[in-house]
Amino acid sequence: MEKNKRLILGKINFLLIALGFIIIVLGFILMTGSPTVTEFNPDIFSTRRITVGPMVSFFGFIFVIFAILFKSKQK
Repeated sequence: MEKNKRLILGKINFLLIALGFIIIVLGFILMTGSPTVTEFNPDIFSTRRITVGPMVSFFGFIFVIFAILFKSKQK
């Protein structure tokens, strides 16, 4: 076996991907809430759940794509 196996993605790529996944999880956390079965809760239509959470998650997905495509300038 070859000892000098080289990964396609570098260490910085993996760190950026991890940061992107943290941003995605943060967006999903912003979208969550406590469900109430017995009564109507108008908080389900809050700006945080409908606008901010999905936008943060979408930015996280875009950031992960950027992290995969990112090329380090070192050689």
